[in-house]
Amino acid sequence: MNRTAIGCLIAVVLVVVVLGLMVAGTYNKLVALGQAVDAQWAQVENVYQRRADLIPNLVATVKGVANFEKSTYIAVTEARAQAGQVKVASPQGITSDPQSFAKYQAAQDNLTGALSKLLVTVENYPQLKANENFLELQSQLEGTENRIAVERMRYNQTAQAFNTERQSFPTVLIAGFFGEQFKPKAYFQAQPGAQQAPTVQF
Repeated sequence: MNRTAIGCLIAVVLVVVVLGLMVAGTYNKLVALGQAVDAQWAQVENVYQRRADLIPNLVATVKGVANFEKSTYIAVTEARAQAGQVKVASPQGITSDPQSFAKYQAAQDNLTGALSKLLVTVENYPQLKANENFLELQSQLEGTENRIAVERMRYNQTAQAFNTERQSFPTVLIAGFFGEQFKPKAYFQAQPGAQQAPTVQF
């Protein structure tokens, strides 16, 4: 074997090694970013679960007040049940499936709306507004809603980091080679009608 053939062989081996290292590095980076999305999704689920756990006590407290609108707390209970019925097989499944993700978000947004209506209705009941147990639950619920907003924002940020890396060149080629494993991640969207400013009446 002459020197030219040996030089070509070495060049081919070097190219294969460099390409292999590039593919491995890109794969590992996508795995790390995907794990970050899954971890943040778990945080979103944790705060939603915290809210769901507060609701039975909240409903029990308002039910104890005479003449409180039954339909209001029934709506909250039903919305909580519907939100709990949205099954998530795995974080990878829901964060990479826009339809399942939208269904999950819609159920949680429905529960948010029902809770908001309940808290507005409470304004008509001074005895509830003076109830220490209710005030504590209301405070915990408000804190949880703030946590939900923060965790959703953080989830969107980690999903954006994954999607940006996945769509960049040449990562998009490598991600495509692995098929379903590195599908783009879905984002939380604002609730329908959130883009409209609320009407304030004096």
